[in-house]
Amino acid sequence: MSAAATYVNPRVVEAQYAVRGLIPTRADALKAKLAAGEPLPFKELIYCNIGNPQALKQQPLSFNRQVMALVDAPMLLDNEAVVAALPTDVVARAREYLSKIGGKTGAYTDSIGYDWARKAVSDFIAKRDGTAEGPAIGDVVLTDGASTGVRLAMTTLLAGPEDGVLIPIPQYPLYTAQIALLNGSCAMYYLDESAGWAIPTVDLTRGIDTLKHKGATPRMLVVINPGNPTGQVLTRETMVDVVKFCYHNELLLLADEVYQENIYSTTKHFHSFRKVILGMEAPYNTTKCISLHSTSKGIIGECGRRGGYFEMLNIPHALKEQLLKMCSINLCSNVNGQVMTALMCTPPAETDASYASFHKEYTTIFESLKARAVHLAQELNTITGVTCNPVEGAMYAFPRIRLPAAYVAHNDALNHANGTTIAVDARWALELLEETGIVVVPGSGFLQQEGTLHFRTTILPPAEQMEHMTAAIRGFMDKIYAKYQH
Repeated sequence: MSAAATYVNPRVVEAQYAVRGLIPTRADALKAKLAAGEPLPFKELIYCNIGNPQALKQQPLSFNRQVMALVDAPMLLDNEAVVAALPTDVVARAREYLSKIGGKTGAYTDSIGYDWARKAVSDFIAKRDGTAEGPAIGDVVLTDGASTGVRLAMTTLLAGPEDGVLIPIPQYPLYTAQIALLNGSCAMYYLDESAGWAIPTVDLTRGIDTLKHKGATPRMLVVINPGNPTGQVLTRETMVDVVKFCYHNELLLLADEVYQENIYSTTKHFHSFRKVILGMEAPYNTTKCISLHSTSKGIIGECGRRGGYFEMLNIPHALKEQLLKMCSINLCSNVNGQVMTALMCTPPAETDASYASFHKEYTTIFESLKARAVHLAQELNTITGVTCNPVEGAMYAFPRIRLPAAYVAHNDALNHANGTTIAVDARWALELLEETGIVVVPGSGFLQQEGTLHFRTTILPPAEQMEHMTAAIRGFMDKIYAKYQH
């Protein structure tokens, strides 16, 4: 069959995922050249494009890994030397988990996950929100990271262009990609950069009007808190407004809360949408909500374990029934991810043997992330042509860049000559990579207010690499302004 005749689902072709797109692909090619000994303008690549903590030297939490090792290899519990070398609470926790799963982890679980792991999630939610009880374990679904929860929820609600979703801009590209795959309709509400990436209610209303103008019924509102890529933390007052908006417009609120442990602001705190909804007066306390969490972020940073959950609040029986059917079609989430989710939700207690070491590891990682978040925003704001809001939470900064008109013309000329359509901020990120080895994601990959340019960078590289990264961007921007500012 000729290449011209090869069929590919157009929905797949339409879906884009910039975090692993043009720039990272080119970075991988440059990495191969470095490995082959080819001379390049830099000695190493610094990957600031993706929230992948352990790939950037963040260490795993020992307690979690020790328990995981025993659960995955229960024969180690028969080795007296191994048992003697480990903290007593590690051994006890592993025995507890193994007793609940029949001594092995190679079998399918219930389609929504182990009941004991879902009970751990429920107890975690109750403790986090300060409530007497958590959700019923039948309202908790264990997933392969939060991304699977997004896919399941959207697949259940979106049948085609007649069903619509409101998403924040800038957004995490998973959302537009999933909507494209389902051929759903999308409307954007623009976060206000001048107000610390706040959610303007007027833009939410405009999004509803946009969907209706397309002939689509608004089904869902996506909120990412703390923000990705923008790093803001929502106030409770804003969240109350969002809940009321969802109730009045009969929307399901999809609350992406995977960065809930990553709060660096000294004046803001994380509030779950579950807690906010249940704390409101009737009828707003009946607002439909699906909340997402993951083992990939926070302080645990276990991206490759693919653990996570979604929790259903006020979901009608008919919708819940179909969501659970989708889970059964998926068979079950991976067992290691389920165990890691239980560990995330049940850290050592103060009286446990591992508590002191766990607390030290946890605090060290958190304080390091907080220091890097503060320092990165400060440094970026001293670079010509760059401004950046404070990184209040999550793992990213989303600085704005202002480029000379002649640089924009330079990009237009290259596109014309090469028959390409590379966005100007993508060109900037590509040239930054080629010259410095710094890998960032252009703001166009997350979508952005028309007439603005941005890039996303993580706060995850070690401090010395962060210093090199900001110095490299400074030098690169100085060269651009020297060459193109007339």
